[in-house]
Amino acid sequence: MKIMVDFEECLKDSPRFRATIEEVEGDVCELESKLDKLVKLCIGMIDAGKAYNAANKQFVNGIRELAQQSTKDEVIESSLTKFAESLQEMINYHTILFDQAQRSIKTQLQLFVKDDIRKFKDAKKHFDKVSEEKEAALIKNAQAPRNKQHEVEEATNILTATRKCFRHIVLDYVLQINVLQSKRRSEILKSMLSFMYAHLTFFHQGYDLFSELQPLMKHLGGQLDQLVVDAAKEKRDMEQKHSTIQQKDFSNDDTKLEYNVDADNGIAMEGYLFKRASNAFKTWNRRWFSIQNNQLVYQKKFKDNPTVVVEDLRLCTVKHCEDIERRFCFEVVSPTKSCMMQADSEKLRQAWIKAVQNSIATAFRDKGEDAEKLDRKSSTSTGSLDSGGETKERSLKGETALQRVLVIPGNSCCCDCGQPDPRWASINLGITLCIQCSGIHRSLGVHFSKVRSLTLDTWEPELLKLMCELGNKVINQIYEARREELGARKPNPGDPRHEVEAYIKAKYVDRRFVQRPTDDQLRSKVVSLSKQEKRLSSSSDHMPRAPPPTPKLRPGSNSSGQTVKSADSGIQNSSDESREMPPQAPSASNNSLGEAGRDASHGAQAPVLGGADTPPMAMPSTLPPPSPCKDVSFYEPKEYSPGLQLFWASCARSLPDMAEALAHGGEVNWVNTDDEKRTPLIMAVHGGSLVTCEFLLQNGSSVNQQDAQGRGPLHHATMLGHTGQVCLFLKRGANQNAADIDEKTPLSIAVDAANADIVTLLRLAKMNEEMREAEGPYSQSGDETYQDIFQDFSHMASNDPEKLNRYQAYDHQKP
Repeated sequence: MKIMVDFEECLKDSPRFRATIEEVEGDVCELESKLDKLVKLCIGMIDAGKAYNAANKQFVNGIRELAQQSTKDEVIESSLTKFAESLQEMINYHTILFDQAQRSIKTQLQLFVKDDIRKFKDAKKHFDKVSEEKEAALIKNAQAPRNKQHEVEEATNILTATRKCFRHIVLDYVLQINVLQSKRRSEILKSMLSFMYAHLTFFHQGYDLFSELQPLMKHLGGQLDQLVVDAAKEKRDMEQKHSTIQQKDFSNDDTKLEYNVDADNGIAMEGYLFKRASNAFKTWNRRWFSIQNNQLVYQKKFKDNPTVVVEDLRLCTVKHCEDIERRFCFEVVSPTKSCMMQADSEKLRQAWIKAVQNSIATAFRDKGEDAEKLDRKSSTSTGSLDSGGETKERSLKGETALQRVLVIPGNSCCCDCGQPDPRWASINLGITLCIQCSGIHRSLGVHFSKVRSLTLDTWEPELLKLMCELGNKVINQIYEARREELGARKPNPGDPRHEVEAYIKAKYVDRRFVQRPTDDQLRSKVVSLSKQEKRLSSSSDHMPRAPPPTPKLRPGSNSSGQTVKSADSGIQNSSDESREMPPQAPSASNNSLGEAGRDASHGAQAPVLGGADTPPMAMPSTLPPPSPCKDVSFYEPKEYSPGLQLFWASCARSLPDMAEALAHGGEVNWVNTDDEKRTPLIMAVHGGSLVTCEFLLQNGSSVNQQDAQGRGPLHHATMLGHTGQVCLFLKRGANQNAADIDEKTPLSIAVDAANADIVTLLRLAKMNEEMREAEGPYSQSGDETYQDIFQDFSHMASNDPEKLNRYQAYDHQKP
């Protein structure tokens, strides 16, 4: 607020003038305080900005160093260099902004405080002093006695002089006040406006800079999808090559060394040997030897220049050495010296001796004639690494997954835009997608869609079966039920990305096209599913029980992780699509139960897992098979909800009804308070279906949520003897140490039921967890044996459930 003082009023020195002066003085004091605070804050901001710029410069230098390190990759080097230049330019703009802030805020406002407000304070001191003098003169004049003329004259003269001085000082003070009040507005606004213009310039410069950079950024963004695909393909190829090589028999590594005179690098043979030193101590050192250019040389490190042992093999001979204490020794003798060497095995010694002899013979032969002979000879040896295994593995893993999924109705085209020949999938929805729609699904977040490649990723058997249970046709009947009614157009291949993205968000995030059921429809659906569950239970109760299999060794695995038939296991290759359903599987008319009957992976006689001193666990064969959901009864609920539909659909093994319940807003971890607080995942366990459990877990179901008895899904799967489900839950991080209200853990339940399979899985998982904890927080997934065994059980549970058909019921074991 601008306060001006009237000059006429100040001469009267009225109370109104004094009140105005007091108000002005208070306002100026507060103004000085606020300006001092603003200047200090500005100084702090500038200091922080300078520190930010210094840190930012170090970051940009780091980008430059990374670009220099990536000189072999032109795209990364040029892009990072351009980004570093742009960021450096932004640092320069920041520096200019902070300099302008120092000039406009700090310097200008400090000058205003030091000059104008200080002048005001000085004028105030003079005014206060002369005011006191005037007050004293008035008092003295009033007190002068009438009869003392000289005192009266003196008091009158002093009062006159004081009043004259007061008028002069007070006019100057009022002038200073009015000038300050007028100037404060312009100084503050001028300072802040200059600062804001500096910001405007800064952001304009930044916008112009990044506008120039935008085409490059868009170009790189366009390349990223392909780069991601290429990187995933390279990773996949490396994993396949790693798997192929890892599964080769390396028990006889000493047979891998072969002499090849026509090797591309000119090295006919190379490998590690121990060499005896020629000094007095005769020490033995391990060195990397090679035969190249008719010379025998060795190296200690790769960067070291090779040390020549024999300059010309034509002038030397090689012989066995049996007269020294060390084994597998041989000696290369030349006219000037001899070299004693030691191989790691007898086969390696023979290979090296033969290689030296062949080199000697080759050196004397005609080069052209012998080249053809050696080429024919080495063709068989150098071709020992068969690449057919890798191709076969790729076929078993990637192509089979693609072929199996694409034959499902509607899966041959993208679920959302209709693009033919899709190569991606959403595993929690069970649909196939083109590359553009897969990118949009990935941007939705994993709580809506989990994207995986049908050709580049490894597919677990239970996940592959889940994809085969659903498909584009089933899901579109749910998520596009009202699309035509609402007049929404489905995207076509080649439509702009933003249109496809809007449609996908409306379909899966907003669920705009889902047909919401009425209360009567929902009630009818729930009652139908509960009756369907009872029919399954009834048919299961009357099924003949299969005889238990005899204990066998753990089945082997081929290169793709598929279970293969071995001489002592009798397990068929799981990639066979035409295998028979087990005779005890219940029949159902519903499509969704086609695979469910085959994945009811109940407890089985355990393969003997462990060392030679680990005795096989005995398995009782007199227990009756449990019925699916046999201890679950249908109660008339307080209200019907999508969660209740999911609850009964999980028990009835109906994946389409489960997907429909989730689309209608059913909570995946819904709790049935009328049924001991059981969840859909627990009901899926009682339903006996591995695929329904996998579907719920992919859609965010908690693997450790307990019921009113304190039992989680792992407890229930153990009690029912569902080995495949136990394996699945352990892979998904189920807590096997959790105890129910009876203080029973899954392990104690399995031990009481004498279920060797489940006991073995639980103990292996516990050992693996302890190993990871012992190795530290950065350990990998664990022991390879653990991984192999769990992989075998997963394949049997999904592809050969008849191998796990020994039923175990915990309640029959309880005393």
